[in-house]
Amino acid sequence: MTKRIALLAAGLMTAAGCVLPPEDVTQEDLALFDAALASIGCDLVGESDYLPVELQSGLPRAKVIEVAQYRVAREEAVMLSNGGVRLVTGACAPDADVQVAEAT
Repeated sequence: MTKRIALLAAGLMTAAGCVLPPEDVTQEDLALFDAALASIGCDLVGESDYLPVELQSGLPRAKVIEVAQYRVAREEAVMLSNGGVRLVTGACAPDADVQVAEAT
């Protein structure tokens, strides 16, 4: 019964747009993930992307994957046709390049 209630609550939070971060992931971890992903070009696709994100963020592979899924669920990242993920907020926002070019 408790399991059903937890699943129902999770479904309601998701439906309401309230997606919780992965367990044991702090706001600092999320910021480190974002910075690490931005440093490699904003895409998380293959081994050459995962390794630097793991090293820079301090998160193990499983947590990197969970954070990427969390960012997609919050519409802060998008799925790519090649199976990867692209961050679309902060330094990786699609119009960030335009803003930088305008500022210079």
